[in-house]
Amino acid sequence: MTKIQMTTPLVEMDGDEMTRIIWQMIKDELLLPYIDLKTEYYDLGLPERERTKDQVTVDSAEATKKYGVAVKCATITPNAQRVEEYRLSQMWKSPNGTIRAILDGTVFRAPIMVRGISPVVKTWKHPITIARHAYGDVYRCTEYRVPGPGRAELVFTGADGKEEFRQTVYDFECSGVLQGQYNKDSSIASFARSCFQYAIDTKQDLWFATKDTISKQYDHTFKDIFQAIFDAEYKAAFDALGIEYFYTLIDDAVARVIRSQGGFIWACKNYDGDVMSDMVSSAFGSLAMMTSVLVSPAGVYEYEAAHGTVQRHYYKHLEGKETSTNSVATIFAWSGALRKRGELDELPDLVAFADRLEAATLATIEAGEMTGDLARITTLPNPVTLSTGEFISAIAKRLAA
Repeated sequence: MTKIQMTTPLVEMDGDEMTRIIWQMIKDELLLPYIDLKTEYYDLGLPERERTKDQVTVDSAEATKKYGVAVKCATITPNAQRVEEYRLSQMWKSPNGTIRAILDGTVFRAPIMVRGISPVVKTWKHPITIARHAYGDVYRCTEYRVPGPGRAELVFTGADGKEEFRQTVYDFECSGVLQGQYNKDSSIASFARSCFQYAIDTKQDLWFATKDTISKQYDHTFKDIFQAIFDAEYKAAFDALGIEYFYTLIDDAVARVIRSQGGFIWACKNYDGDVMSDMVSSAFGSLAMMTSVLVSPAGVYEYEAAHGTVQRHYYKHLEGKETSTNSVATIFAWSGALRKRGELDELPDLVAFADRLEAATLATIEAGEMTGDLARITTLPNPVTLSTGEFISAIAKRLAA
């Protein structure tokens, strides 16, 4: 069989623990038999990040800017326990955070829907994509534990050294807590453009929600920037496609989402997106059935699974015990990246293969062959629980048929 030829490489970012094991299985059984796979490989496993002082993460992001499409395995963001376990010189930053910052991208997460795995919300018929502005806000805030009575003030000093703004936040009569957070117009504008372009690419309505009635400067700035960019740059394209940009308050959005049928993109600020993406993934069935793609305004794409490295299964694997780890989101990361590479390079065979790979994966589940996490929640009768390797092999058989 003649393998599908690629003209431009994908940036391949390997990862950690059980997902690293699955990563190689997917390549060996589902990709390499069919594709003359061209990748620029970066090992983002924690030992290599330690060895390179995390330079490998920066290099992989720069390569993604060069080639336009990347596929990433799940990676460890170390905590104190991981520092000790891997004997790290320091607590390295999240690779996803580093890559997002370099690409100036927005994360879009959407559930993979399949017959037999029913959403908890009965009205949901189509996927709901969460677009999270993964910059600033509470994730880069400055905090202070107030020890006792005193005055907290918000002060801004211009670049010329002149104090331009001072306002009392609160006159504390006792101990308390204080937090200051920020965002940037440039980052909000990149977020808006990524959302509008992704809505156009996927031909879906875009919702955006903040709490501008309460936060009349901070959240209102998000609202105003979104509206100005939409009116000036994207309204005509939205009208031509018959899709809608819709703004509402975050609490109204939550109520509307629960009553909706799905099939739209829901853009959220950082914290809202963090929380709502987990809510949506759980309500649709499983975090292991959630795609994730980082999209930059410059048209750069990085695909990955939405979940982590499945540490518990990895320790079982090291003990020689059988695992039943769901590989669907990782498979769809590869298929998403291959499809985008095929679209950009005008390789219809590569696009068609990505479609076939996804169809074979879903057909396996719909035939009642699935990993343990899905077997516990499926509505299909008499599901067969497969091990990690057996599930990938079952997909391979359908792909070869």
